[in-house]
Amino acid sequence: MDKILFDQIPDLFASVGNLFIEKKEELCEMDARLGDGDLGLIMSKGYGSLPDIMREEATGAAGDIGKLLMKSGMKMSSLVPSTMGFLMSTGIMEGGKALKGKTEIDAPALAAYLTGFAAGVQKRGKCEQGQRTIYDSILPAAQSADKAAKAGASLQEVITQALDAARSGVEATKNMIPVFGKAAVHAAQCEGVEDQGAVAGYYKILGLHNYICK
Repeated sequence: MDKILFDQIPDLFASVGNLFIEKKEELCEMDARLGDGDLGLIMSKGYGSLPDIMREEATGAAGDIGKLLMKSGMKMSSLVPSTMGFLMSTGIMEGGKALKGKTEIDAPALAAYLTGFAAGVQKRGKCEQGQRTIYDSILPAAQSADKAAKAGASLQEVITQALDAARSGVEATKNMIPVFGKAAVHAAQCEGVEDQGAVAGYYKILGLHNYICK
């Protein structure tokens, strides 16, 4: 696959949604140790509903992938009214802004979406790299994708390099001190443990990878 067409966008995100449904219990168990225990529910409900939302919004988007993402992200936010839900929907909307007017996603466009997604999460969450959050996996993914795309990499190469960077980002969170939420209160328990939000970010990239490289 060297590009993703407008009509394929719901299926692309269905790959993400299906993965989060599969990983729901795992993420909830991780989150229960240092969070509210609902991360898997939020991610599976949000991304699980996104493909149908996109199909409903497809006619109004009139072939514009950016418009489709922005409208769908906004609707998704009402289904998962939580901190992580708002971060994800904001990321999708910001990623959509970067693709405004696009009728297909090639390697540079995918990098632009991931860059916009990370920027949206950072803007909404007011987080920085190194604070042990989802941003610590999606920012390296976006940076790696951007670098690969600018070097002329293919769509599959871009998402593969993004995935590798996200995995490294997750690993790096084992040595980070949390500054948000319950994890910050129990910081000592986080040592040597992957951040659950960063893992969720990795799964977002993995879901995209599974579709693009199938």
